[in-house]
Amino acid sequence: MKTSKKVAVLATDGFEQSELLDPSAALQEAGASVVVVTPEGEAIRGWKDKEWGQTIKADASLGDADPNEFDALLLPGGVINSDALRTSTAAQHFVKHFFEKEKPVFAICHGAQILIDAELVDGRKMTSYHAISADLINAGAEWENSEVVEDGRMISSRDPDDLPAFCSAICRALGLSKSQAA
Repeated sequence: MKTSKKVAVLATDGFEQSELLDPSAALQEAGASVVVVTPEGEAIRGWKDKEWGQTIKADASLGDADPNEFDALLLPGGVINSDALRTSTAAQHFVKHFFEKEKPVFAICHGAQILIDAELVDGRKMTSYHAISADLINAGAEWENSEVVEDGRMISSRDPDDLPAFCSAICRALGLSKSQAA
């Protein structure tokens, strides 16, 4: 059964392919709609196994996407992706909306970097790829080395190895389960 849950995926070129595709598939299988939002509304290319991967079609541009239309936000990792998004004022404003409206935010691996630049991690329990743990700690987060950390409506995870637990947690946070799939 299709639900009315709608999840924005904010990404750009260099996203970690599995960290966008696997959670999106889990959410869709559980009945949610997934909308890929990119800075310019153009297709983006993933990163897989130390080289360029699959090209993903964008559903909306950051300028045209209305965060009010979404129930949750997914931030996949990927060093190139996260580095580009973290310095985008438009991306920071988009992300801040979800925190201000107390909507779920799901960040995996380097995806949490935009949360640092948007000043949204102070006092939060989180995890991430180990290479950015010091960045999160320096920004005020309480970092822990766990496959999934839930802090209120924010769910974070470390890396692709943690995708099964991450996907289960994000579906559960939206009240979705695989049994709701069409």
